[in-house]
Amino acid sequence: MNITLSVDEQVAQRAREAAQKMGKSLNQVVRDYLEQLAGGSRRTQNWEQFEARCMASGARLDGWRFNRDEANER
Repeated sequence: MNITLSVDEQVAQRAREAAQKMGKSLNQVVRDYLEQLAGGSRRTQNWEQFEARCMASGARLDGWRFNRDEANER
């Protein structure tokens, strides 16, 4: 589907430059954004399902806390 948008020329130019820095066309950036926007509710639903599975798992941390130093030990 093709969509026509009206945007200020200066905004469009700055957006093109930003897209180019990302290695994409302005069209691709807009397409990616729309896909992300359209999938937002699905992502929320997936997150809620994941959270429910975690809560029902019965796993316990038994006082364990995240420690950045331990996580970065090599």
